Amino acid sequence: MPIVDFESLPDSARIWVYGSDKPIDSDKEDQLLDAVDEFLTRWAAHGVPLHSARRFDEGRFLTIGVDSTREGASGCSIDGLYRALKSLEPTLGAHIVTSGLVYYRGRDGGINAVSRDEFFSRATRGEITGDSEVFDLSVTDLNEWKSRFKSRAQNSWHASLMPESSAKA
Repeated sequence: MPIVDFESLPDSARIWVYGSDKPIDSDKEDQLLDAVDEFLTRWAAHGVPLHSARRFDEGRFLTIGVDSTREGASGCSIDGLYRALKSLEPTLGAHIVTSGLVYYRGRDGGINAVSRDEFFSRATRGEITGDSEVFDLSVTDLNEWKSRFKSRAQNSWHASLMPESSAKA
C-alpha cells in the first residue's frame, strides 16, 4: 500500500508518537524515514494493507498514523512496527522506542528528554514553568495530536509532575 499524505488522514486516525532520547541529525533522519517508508509500504493487519502516514518533527518525534476508517492496526501489526523501529536504534545512535521520558522545550529552544523525577527537579528549580512547552506522546488519534501534542505544561498532564507553585505560568 502506498503511504498516504499525513495531512489527508481523518481526525479519527490512530496515532503513535515515538520520541528520540536525543536529537537525530539530518543524515540519520533520512535513514530513519527511508526505513519507516519501506516498512509502511508493506505494513498490513491480517493481510490487509494499512493506509498509513508518517511525519518527523523537531528532530525528535516520529508520528505514525493509520486511517482506522478503512482498517485498523492489529496487535501483531503494531508489534511489527515496534520491532522495526527498535531495530533502527543502533543505526540512529538514539533510542526512539522509549518509555517514561518526558519531553519539553528548554529556555535555549532545544528539546529535552528527561525522567519524570528529573522533570520535577527541574520544575522545582524553576527551569520548567507552567508556560514551558511540553510534548504529549500519549495522544492516540489525530484530533488529539492536533490539539495537545504540543502544549503548555500548565494545560497538560505534565502539570501533575510539577510543584504546585511552578505549574502556573
